[in-house]
Amino acid sequence: MTQSPTIPLPPPTERRRLRESRSLTQAQVAERVGVSRETVRAWETGRTSPRGRKAQRYASLLASTPAPATVAATAEVAGEELPPVAPLTPAQAFDALYAFCAPTLVRQAYLLTGRRELARESVERAFQLAWHRWPEVAVDPDPAGWVRATAYECALAPWHRFRPRHRHPEAPPADPADRTLLSVLLTLPPPYRRTLVLHDGVGLGLPETAAETEASTRAAAGRLLHARTMVATRLPELADPDRLSSGLAGLATHARLRAARPSSVRAGSERRARSWTRAAIAFTVALIGATTFTLHTAPTRYEPPVAPGTTVQGVPPQAAPGPLSRTERDLRKKLENTTSNGPRRVHPEPR
Repeated sequence: MTQSPTIPLPPPTERRRLRESRSLTQAQVAERVGVSRETVRAWETGRTSPRGRKAQRYASLLASTPAPATVAATAEVAGEELPPVAPLTPAQAFDALYAFCAPTLVRQAYLLTGRRELARESVERAFQLAWHRWPEVAVDPDPAGWVRATAYECALAPWHRFRPRHRHPEAPPADPADRTLLSVLLTLPPPYRRTLVLHDGVGLGLPETAAETEASTRAAAGRLLHARTMVATRLPELADPDRLSSGLAGLATHARLRAARPSSVRAGSERRARSWTRAAIAFTVALIGATTFTLHTAPTRYEPPVAPGTTVQGVPPQAAPGPLSRTERDLRKKLENTTSNGPRRVHPEPR
């Protein structure tokens, strides 16, 4: 007869968030609990629930260093009452979301780009946008998904290829298997690469992956199948999806990526917002000045255009220049030889 775990399990909607907050993949959780990756996915979606010793190990793994939201959810399941907690300020809530998502997102962005610096920049830019639009992100049903989608868009933007620092590849991973896996990932088209990372790396279900990539479920399934086939062709040992998920997690972990501090991200977002505000003000002032100058220099009355010339009757048209006749040549010679009899030139004389 099985016993219920000592530590209550959080609701299914919180289990994936708890796993991601500890930078764990579904394959890693499955290895520690002693189940398959599909079982962990079923636990996180609520299709099934763990029982017995596996449930106790799973609850202990999720309850290690719990976040405030996790404690509240656990207490709600256990029927306990918690003392009232003061609401978080926007900065504290943002810092909590950053600590929750940033380390994992940097590793995921590295799988998409193969560049450590670009991965950090993409995640930092995504959180800068989140802080700039915090009233919208704070009430989003899935703020972590909002930031993840923005970070993926920044990482896969095509204009990065024109940056001088990204024209040369970075040093590949030291491990040959990781190096081969990364090269295979980078040969995949961006939509296929993103689908593979979301489904086998992050652990999202196929409908959630299709929704985040803005594709139909059938298209997402086709992309996932094609990406797995490409990887299995180069690395037959990763043909199993569970092994592929472990390989992706190991590749991201071995990169040793670090994220910036949340305070510096908030400060960078505010500096960027001030710069854009000043640029908008300068453009508005220039536009107003140009409009004022145009109003002062533009004509204030209507000036009709000059009518085209008309032909006068009886006046022969002007002849085009050509050779002089004999009479004209004689006249010109006479004028040249005749001395001018005009008045003398007046010169001032000193007194």
